[in-house]
Amino acid sequence: MSNEDLAHDFSPMIKVYKDGRVERLAGTDRVPPSTNPENGVQSKDVVISQEPAISARIFIPKTTTDSPQTKLPLLIYFHGGGFSIESPFSPAYHSYVNTLVSEANVVAVSVDYRLVPEHPLPAAYDDSWAAIKWVASHFDGNGSEDWLNRFADFQRVFFAGDSAGANITHNMAVKLGCERLVGVKLVGIVLVHPYFWGTEPVGAELTAPAATKEYMAGVWRFACPSTSGSDDPLLNPAKDPKLGKLGCEEVLVCVAEKDGLKDRGWHYSEILKKSGWNGAVEVIEAKGEGHVFHLFNPICDNAVALKKKIVSFLN
Repeated sequence: MSNEDLAHDFSPMIKVYKDGRVERLAGTDRVPPSTNPENGVQSKDVVISQEPAISARIFIPKTTTDSPQTKLPLLIYFHGGGFSIESPFSPAYHSYVNTLVSEANVVAVSVDYRLVPEHPLPAAYDDSWAAIKWVASHFDGNGSEDWLNRFADFQRVFFAGDSAGANITHNMAVKLGCERLVGVKLVGIVLVHPYFWGTEPVGAELTAPAATKEYMAGVWRFACPSTSGSDDPLLNPAKDPKLGKLGCEEVLVCVAEKDGLKDRGWHYSEILKKSGWNGAVEVIEAKGEGHVFHLFNPICDNAVALKKKIVSFLN
């Protein structure tokens, strides 16, 4: 098939052809849930909703077998991939959340939301909120999922995600701040290389290549055809009047020096401080690294340092 037949080309993520064919260029591999032989973390898959189809992978650390009476912090994780690729079941995300669970000693729910273009935004937001509400339904120990009833401390809940998943994380925390959920206390959120954008350039975006800027804006238009554009409050928190209602006390923003989204992460911390939100925000920057480097090379020094920082934040 020739290039003329392409409707959208967001390589290295996804291509969509004019005949409607969707070609995902990454993130389609899957690994089954398991008991990890190295760290003893157990995982299993759960169905949250049949219609729409929402599922999740739940992880519990080895300590739940050693001291089953202890309640542990609960991490809800949203994967990245431009809203269009990846899942909690892909090797990189399974492995990453598994390690976080082991090192931070937390229970984790990694959410499988529906992907674009088959399910345009706001489907991913709707699914993520449905998953959060499903998790919250276990706060009194009477939910449908035994692991959450037994091991999760709903007064110590965290949201985290990378890239598009960090965008979802932020928007879910705002929604929680506006709507509240009975029995659930969101302590903090972790935004790793968050996908935010806007029509007004910030920082080094002033001199960024036009193609880079078009890609960043284009991914959003592709994911959310009904959008008003790059200043949609879902993509540009500076334009969100509800920003000050962010429903947690602490925010950790992780950026990477060579990531085209880096300045959005720094900018987010600045606008958050001015929004009337009364929590604490911290930004850490990985030198010499690109977008989601920690997933591609999880054992490099910067990735290990990033994970240590997230683990201490969760504790």
